[in-house]
Amino acid sequence: MLLGINRYRAVETKIRFRGEDRTRHHYVIGKSGCGKSSLISWMSRQDIANGDGLCIVDPHGDLIEDALAHTPKERAKDIIVFDPSDGQRPMGLNLLEAKTPEEKDRASLDAMEIFLKLFGNEIFGPRIQHYFRNGCLTLMDDEEEGATLIDVPRLFVDEEFQKYKVSKCRNVVVRSFWEHEIAKTGQREKEEMIPYFSSKFGPFITNTTMRNIIGQPKSAFNIREVMDSGKVLLVNLSKGKIGDVNAQLLGLIFVNKVNMAAMSRADVPRAQRRRFYLYVDEFQNFVTDAFATILSEARKYELALIMAHQYIGQLVGKTESYGQAGTKMRDAVFGNVGTIMSFKIGAEDAEYMAKEMAPVVSDQDAIGIPNFNCYCKLNINNVTSRPFSMSTIYDESTRNDKLAALIKEYSRMKYGRKKVFVDQEIEDRIGIVR
Repeated sequence: MLLGINRYRAVETKIRFRGEDRTRHHYVIGKSGCGKSSLISWMSRQDIANGDGLCIVDPHGDLIEDALAHTPKERAKDIIVFDPSDGQRPMGLNLLEAKTPEEKDRASLDAMEIFLKLFGNEIFGPRIQHYFRNGCLTLMDDEEEGATLIDVPRLFVDEEFQKYKVSKCRNVVVRSFWEHEIAKTGQREKEEMIPYFSSKFGPFITNTTMRNIIGQPKSAFNIREVMDSGKVLLVNLSKGKIGDVNAQLLGLIFVNKVNMAAMSRADVPRAQRRRFYLYVDEFQNFVTDAFATILSEARKYELALIMAHQYIGQLVGKTESYGQAGTKMRDAVFGNVGTIMSFKIGAEDAEYMAKEMAPVVSDQDAIGIPNFNCYCKLNINNVTSRPFSMSTIYDESTRNDKLAALIKEYSRMKYGRKKVFVDQEIEDRIGIVR
């Protein structure tokens, strides 16, 4: 892959990056409008053209549009465009889609981590976490009907529904939770629990767009199959179209599902695991406290992360749960990534990055670098290079907006479902009688 160009005196050197070296992960920092998106777009375009599998999680939508516009026609059928703002053909995305007991445990823990991220430990406290996790495990044991996030509040509100689901639960520990803990819970405590679950899940259930996505028991695509077959998953989470909280929930689900799919590759030899690239812009919004594990373990399963955001403060004080320090995410990033790229940054970040890139780059260098230029430390054969400067590449010669529109339409017709069918299915699921 061609990353960019290094200019030193009168010499121009092309900077190339091997796929094997990218599995140590890639961190990009820089202010808004300084060239981060241009770099990520250029990298993802080359991955698509090279026939590689990748996923882009984009909270703005511009990266997705750019990737689509530069997709070669021979890869058109490999593209999956997930656009939650397309209300007429919603694509299902079910976090609680699991078959084996191990997958169910992992899915319930991931779901708990996601809601901890959204609401914090003070609101989503230990008792509610305990109820929520057991509720998820109960629902997932019903293999005929499956489980979705919108079923969770109903499980604690509707007694008949609760009895029916518990009767289908085969997990003895979870059954014990219902038969002993919940059975001994006083009526007053139960009445307090109902508005709590309703208030936390209500915004996602009452919102038609979200309900029609997370309420479908079967996801529109299998992410493990996407990874193994080298498909391209473009996740457009434009906050302006679906709102901040909805975008964050969907982004968290995607990052967790990609990680779960990568870990499930333990069932095939390492040589047979096809490399997959996960691009996440504004990544601090879409990762939970389990992020350190993703960074340290994903490389073994041929999952390479490319993470971008604006300033280091976004990684501090956002992950406090179970009494953990707020620097956990920052420490995980700088302790695990192999490649670092720093575009124009503020004075506080410049001090930190100058230490990372000493003695070549000073804090003044980091502050004053022109737009669309960055300082890099590349991972080369598991050894970090000396820092150097690099200019990004701008090339619109392969742009094809007509093909992009066709790819979008093909994707929504293949993977989306008619809204009227989804509405009916979910109304039946949550007990609405017409």
